[in-house]
Amino acid sequence: MIFNNQNKTISTNRLILRLFQKSDAITVAKLCNNYNIYKSTLYLPYPYEEADALGWIEQHLENFNANRLYELAITDKKSGELYGAIGLSNNETFQQGELAYWVGEEYWGKGYATEAAQAMVEFAFEIKNYHKVFARYFGSNPASGKVMEKIGMKKEGILIDQIKKDGHFEDLVYYGIVKYESK
Repeated sequence: MIFNNQNKTISTNRLILRLFQKSDAITVAKLCNNYNIYKSTLYLPYPYEEADALGWIEQHLENFNANRLYELAITDKKSGELYGAIGLSNNETFQQGELAYWVGEEYWGKGYATEAAQAMVEFAFEIKNYHKVFARYFGSNPASGKVMEKIGMKKEGILIDQIKKDGHFEDLVYYGIVKYESK
């Protein structure tokens, strides 16, 4: 993981994690207007439109500069193609943050979420000096849990029927990693 503070980018072997631009809104809307992504995320609306993407993107630079939230586009290092998004909140009081991500369905199974998530955890510990990073996923989306396990997170617990989505309740499975475990 290489962090470029001036450009606000994180580079990995295959990816560049960068701030979203307004020009990304059309692609974000295309990727997010997908029921399979919606059903596995806490906050994405469905249907998802370009206006939703623009409203979301509008806050990113300010949040990044204020050290509140780092929301970055997951893009191909060579082509620049947009695959998805990754975010990391910042709770300075407790030196921790929540990791969240989504990848467009056509890019599932290629390791992009894992590579981006690993880079964000390294960013949290090495650049931002977090003590802990945590993440959560719906019990009905075990693939997200596999990403968390691959980057060294450990299962911390399950909140039973924690979220109501589309008329039924979902378990939230919590994972976490503390700095000294990430070495």
